[in-house]
Amino acid sequence: MSPDVESARVADAARTVVRDHDPRSVPATEFLGACYDAGLSWVHFPQGLGGLGISRGYQGVADAIFQKAGAPSPYDLNIIGYGMAAPTLVEYAQTEDLKRQWLRPLATTEEIWCQLFSEPGAGSDLAGLATSAVRDGDDWVVNGQKVWTTLAHCARWGILLARTDPDVPKHKGLTYFVVDMRDPGVEVRPLRQMTGQAEFNEVYLTDVRVPDAHRVGAVGAGWSVAMTTLMNERSSIGAAGVRRGDGTIADALALWAQRPERRTPVRRDRLAQLWLRAEAQRLTSERARATATVRGPGPEGSIDKLVGAELNQRVYEFCMDLLGPEGTLYGDYTMRDVTPEEANAGGPVQQRFLRSRANTIEGGTSEVLRNILGERILGLPGDLRADSGRPWREVPRG
Repeated sequence: MSPDVESARVADAARTVVRDHDPRSVPATEFLGACYDAGLSWVHFPQGLGGLGISRGYQGVADAIFQKAGAPSPYDLNIIGYGMAAPTLVEYAQTEDLKRQWLRPLATTEEIWCQLFSEPGAGSDLAGLATSAVRDGDDWVVNGQKVWTTLAHCARWGILLARTDPDVPKHKGLTYFVVDMRDPGVEVRPLRQMTGQAEFNEVYLTDVRVPDAHRVGAVGAGWSVAMTTLMNERSSIGAAGVRRGDGTIADALALWAQRPERRTPVRRDRLAQLWLRAEAQRLTSERARATATVRGPGPEGSIDKLVGAELNQRVYEFCMDLLGPEGTLYGDYTMRDVTPEEANAGGPVQQRFLRSRANTIEGGTSEVLRNILGERILGLPGDLRADSGRPWREVPRG
């Protein structure tokens, strides 16, 4: 079909979903289920799996109609599921039945997903992880510890990277699985953040049995599968709003309008510089999305995530300066678990400032992202790696 015909097809389908399942009057799960059934959850996915089998560039056509109709953002409700797990599952899950079993409740947000990658001894060096998976008949027995697991306390399923062969170099001995977070061997412990919320968790895995059918990709190919997850993660975290002035810069502009007594020429100049940087990031995001339309998310997403994370911090530092002494006032520090809605809804500026400190760590530290950009975009020589080519078992660990 021609681009105009395809665009009209997507727009018609989106309007039909809105007409028959008004997002302002039906539960979010019903609306998002209708989107999935219409192929509008991820238009580039195959038909019957939440997509239409067309270019991902047409997703924006549907999303614009949904946004105008007041629809919920599925990324806000199930960010790990939508932005990271789903693209990996649709490409690597072993059977079509499993894809259908997992993708629809993921799309409706009835089943929340989490990401079991980072470990206390392997954060930025993800390939150095120690969690083990040992084959036992038709199952794998998993033991280890994960940390910084967003929304693990809400999750039904977890995407797990584990070591299945310690006698080969670290990148080659990994395998990717889907773990049932209700398994009795899974223990989730909340981690209190300085906001008072417990959005992150540490997860202990003790003799957790994972069916081989829940292996995602080939044995030993977990690193390649994980790259699909990570490229999509960085793209989804870093993506800026599609409209000028959207995103965190909108908070700074709103606060500027509300606090005329705190305006000075110096602060006006800082705000103008932040706005220009936000606009540059928005345009960079558009370019990355255009590239992803052709060949899927790649290292360009690291630019988006790197710039977006550091911009968020600078914007909220400006907001705190604009608030003055009021910026020290924060409500309730009582530790509490949060729902997916609360985790993405934000809160007072003071809370957003505190939460923004994690932006340059989560989804890949800024240092790691600069290495990726240097090596994969600019073609610079990689860092010297003392463990290169050595079996993981022989590499000293702290």
